Amino acid sequence: MKRFWSHKLLLSISSGILLGLSFPPLDLSFLSIPAFILIFRLVHISDGLRQAAYYLYPGLVIWNLITTYWLMMADIYAGIAAILANSAVMTIPLCLAGYFEKKLSNKWMIVLLQTTSWVSYEYLHHLWDLSWPWLAIGNAWANYISLIQYISVTGHLGITLWVVLTAALLYRGIEFSDRSFTLSALFIFILFPAVSFISFQVNEASEASGSTLVTVVQPNHDSYQDFGGMSGIQEVMDSLFSETERHLEENTELIIWPENAIDKAIYPQGYEENRIADSARSWNSPILTGTGYIKIYNEGEEPAYYRTGGIGRPYNIYNTALFVDIYGKALPYFKANLVPIVERVPFLPVLIKADVFDLVPWNEIPSFGKGSSHTLFSSADYSTPGLVCYDSVYPTWIRPFVQNGATFITIITNDGWWGDTSGHHQHFAYARLRAIEFDRWVVRSANNGISGIIAPDGTVKVKTGYWTRTGFSYEVPDLNTRTFYTRFGDWLAITCLFLSSGAFIFLLIKSRLS
Repeated sequence: MKRFWSHKLLLSISSGILLGLSFPPLDLSFLSIPAFILIFRLVHISDGLRQAAYYLYPGLVIWNLITTYWLMMADIYAGIAAILANSAVMTIPLCLAGYFEKKLSNKWMIVLLQTTSWVSYEYLHHLWDLSWPWLAIGNAWANYISLIQYISVTGHLGITLWVVLTAALLYRGIEFSDRSFTLSALFIFILFPAVSFISFQVNEASEASGSTLVTVVQPNHDSYQDFGGMSGIQEVMDSLFSETERHLEENTELIIWPENAIDKAIYPQGYEENRIADSARSWNSPILTGTGYIKIYNEGEEPAYYRTGGIGRPYNIYNTALFVDIYGKALPYFKANLVPIVERVPFLPVLIKADVFDLVPWNEIPSFGKGSSHTLFSSADYSTPGLVCYDSVYPTWIRPFVQNGATFITIITNDGWWGDTSGHHQHFAYARLRAIEFDRWVVRSANNGISGIIAPDGTVKVKTGYWTRTGFSYEVPDLNTRTFYTRFGDWLAITCLFLSSGAFIFLLIKSRLS
């Protein structure tokens, strides 16, 4: 054991394995705490930040690989690049933790700043073009809803703070045989889940202003084949209509199809949109569907990036949630959080401006257009966003929808790109966090599964099987409540960012003046 405690590579590899096992579908979430104890040990015994990064990296790659190996199912090269790049980015906050270790003598301050460094990293990693928030520590706890109800106050980064702070305190207690750190760690470890568990047991459901009968369709079209293996878009739409008919109820108020349900880029008021409009009128129910959507720009209105080939005018294709009301009027929502590389070249507007000699044909690169509007789909009785896939793991993006009156949250996704792997289990689980953070029912339609209904406390009310053709109807309560997190947002993360960055700048100036 003594040899293990001083073996940097073993500490790194072990921490990576523990973190990988802590995420769904295994849900061994408590392993994230000993994993960070090993990480803090590695940082402590490393001879400088370069050595710490060198030894941390293998463990971080293992963590990324165990948890998100399924990225390679969609694109093997992009998946490998994402795993290697994200692991490298993860070394930055841990090296910052090492910096505080070397520069400070107050052990309590070291614990605080090492914790805030990691929380700050997870927050900032949501905000740039290479964001990949899938491995936020809070996500590992998504299926332990009775222990995480406090995220309605802190957001899911409150779980990260709890885990990392507990680990940092425990490591100090172990390393220096200091009971004050050990007891503090036990207090924090018990306090957060205890408060949550009591809240989970005694909390009454929020009073609904009404309810919305939704019909959710899971068509199970094969994502690896053009038109889902069918003859063309007409057969795709026939399949969607027939499956909808099987589950539609007389008073259905919203029909929901998944991301890429219309497996092509369509034009406004084209054949596909008009056919959907006819059905919405016939069924007297709006239809919310995923599709590619072509937007053509007038001269002088082009964004930084647009396409030029094919139709003779500047245009973009957006990954879109399209809402067609009972009068046939269509309203699109353009996906805002695009998967780096797979859906869009990161930092594209910056790269285009930097290419002053036009060396790269940017307009020919098949990147999706990036949405920026918090479009809500509404009727007289309800209001909901149509979050597309990756949008759903960004609570900072979702928050304005709820502030603007969303009475429930709708997520449409196509997790079939990842095959029967951990990916679709994780994506469904993470939606439970959004329900708790915003005190909203979540309705989820996934092409191959998992579709379902999630209550505001994270309880799963409906859950379909994977790779099955099915659907269901459900009466979803409409809520107008506002959680602390809805009202005040990422106050915890911003506080952590202020503390860690402020301390780093202070120490940097101090070292240069001394």
